[in-house]
Amino acid sequence: MTNIQINPNELSDKRVLVTGGTKGMGEAIVKRLRQAGATVITTARSKPNELRSPDLFIQSDISTPDGVEKVVKEVLARLGGVDILINNVGGSSAPSGGALVLTDDDWQQTFNANLFTSVRLDRAFLPKMLEQGSGVIIHISSIQRTLPLYDATLAYAAAKAALTNYSKGLSNEVAPRGVRVNTVAPGFIETTAATELIKRLAENAGTDFDTARLGLMDSLGGIPMGRPGRPEEVAELVAFLVSDRASYINGAEYVIDGGTIPTV
Repeated sequence: MTNIQINPNELSDKRVLVTGGTKGMGEAIVKRLRQAGATVITTARSKPNELRSPDLFIQSDISTPDGVEKVVKEVLARLGGVDILINNVGGSSAPSGGALVLTDDDWQQTFNANLFTSVRLDRAFLPKMLEQGSGVIIHISSIQRTLPLYDATLAYAAAKAALTNYSKGLSNEVAPRGVRVNTVAPGFIETTAATELIKRLAENAGTDFDTARLGLMDSLGGIPMGRPGRPEEVAELVAFLVSDRASYINGAEYVIDGGTIPTV
């Protein structure tokens, strides 16, 4: 990635929560925002073996209402609120095999992880943002909301479509009171979660990792840039959107997919 000049004071007065910030895109976002001077708390279901800032980490499963409540209480106790909320948690553990193999539980778990986490956290932190007349919320969606893959991630694609729709509606509601809401829709980003998905696809198809990886790229219609994206590239986009440099950007979805989506 090309060297980028980072202003170490750009977000120096900002309190940030990044969900799912110990791996992949979330980890990259946390690192980038801290480089800009922000105080960043992050969450994950499991505690990493190497945790550099334990005082800025909350272990919790926020796909559940109780997990969200725990995070909200601890963030308010430590920071008093947030100026920037990055709803990054998401993913899919549903089995492959198409729509008919998905149970009600598969659908519900996927929507809990990819939609309701954001809805619940927004609902908890928005009041203080509205009270102070400023704030930024970023929802991490996916290009699967327009390019759904039916084999293994149909419920995930539907949940992300719902997240993007919800994000747009929320942005219209809160912008007049100083809070901006935007969505980032990554394509194939080579994260730990993506690697695990490729492994599952390879196992189910009886093939090897590289073949499954190429198959996933092909299933998206190919990537004109010829490679998956990197978590750091998503983090740079997020860093721009939460900054004052993007002060007039609201209710938008930014696709970062190397040109995967072939239409305008």
